[in-house]
Amino acid sequence: MPEKNPPMSPSSDNYSRDLPGWILSSQVTALVLFDRDLTIVYMNAAAEMLLSVSARMVLGQPMDQLLRCPQDVMLQHLRTVTESNQPLTEREIILSLPDGHSITVDCTLVPVDSDQRQGMVLAEIRRVDRQLRLTREEQLISQNLATRDLIRGLAHEIKNPLGGVRGAAQLLAMELEDTELGEYTNIIVEEVDRLKSLVDQMLGSRQLPVMRSVNIHHILERVCTIIEADPEHGAVLQRDYDPSIPDLQGDADQLIQAILNIVQNAVQATGGKGHILLQTRVLRQFTLANKRHRLVAQLNIIDDGPGIPPEIQERVFYPMVSGKSEGTGLGLSLAQSLINRHGGLIEFTSEPGKTVFTLYLPLENNL
Repeated sequence: MPEKNPPMSPSSDNYSRDLPGWILSSQVTALVLFDRDLTIVYMNAAAEMLLSVSARMVLGQPMDQLLRCPQDVMLQHLRTVTESNQPLTEREIILSLPDGHSITVDCTLVPVDSDQRQGMVLAEIRRVDRQLRLTREEQLISQNLATRDLIRGLAHEIKNPLGGVRGAAQLLAMELEDTELGEYTNIIVEEVDRLKSLVDQMLGSRQLPVMRSVNIHHILERVCTIIEADPEHGAVLQRDYDPSIPDLQGDADQLIQAILNIVQNAVQATGGKGHILLQTRVLRQFTLANKRHRLVAQLNIIDDGPGIPPEIQERVFYPMVSGKSEGTGLGLSLAQSLINRHGGLIEFTSEPGKTVFTLYLPLENNL
């Protein structure tokens, strides 16, 4: 009876030759290998998935056919590694993918020398924009909760003495016989009422949302009607709706107010003469506030104004923060609060010529 072939041992030449490629291909981290001329010579399956491209399409191509980023940061880092033969890590690089989308990644570049080639560089690419979004989301929610608590405390401390001042001014007015002096007490009463109104605006509506089945496109058309009814409005409102979005559970009045605040800001940012795009999409298996939702409505409000000044972008959802000299800075804070009550969130990106406010609303909200 012929003897069976013994199992291949780890020291076998075939096993040793196949092992490195097998390990690279099975890695969940995206790996791309460049030669000294920065030509793509290898990429694993994880890199194909992350970068949305087939290896067969890019092998033998220069690196800028695959890894495009602002100011050629990746190209500069690759050259640095090949010249210094030292590893380098760069965090939060924005890569433009061949399909037109952008992702944020951390990238580690490691020099690799082989018997056949010298000066090769292995790029380990890890996507971080999802984690960054979750971190940013938690910050926005915490920021909004802390702001509401602070405002409620301040409102209580402010409104009590305001009531006393108003009452004293009214009593004083009844004792005065001089009509001209009465005008001063009227000013006191009017200014007290104005301050009370401002505090109430900061607090926003204290009514819980009355949840009913609403269509997001009906809400948007109502907002457009309000904007277009303004005689000073001259912006061009454009629609890009996804008709497949199902109804959501929400308070129509509160949703109209939140969206109206953002659209009005966009109109003012463009000087009333720009273009504003209202765009709706459906997201599947999307996480909001550490809770995964089967379906989420995404509403993008895009304007071509000058953008939000960088120095206030981190504070834009705080009350009393505004890029306009005549603004109160309450609109975005109230909008965030109203959307939070619906289990949703507002995020934004802004640069000169393009500001995008994105509203996320769960479509299976059972509040």
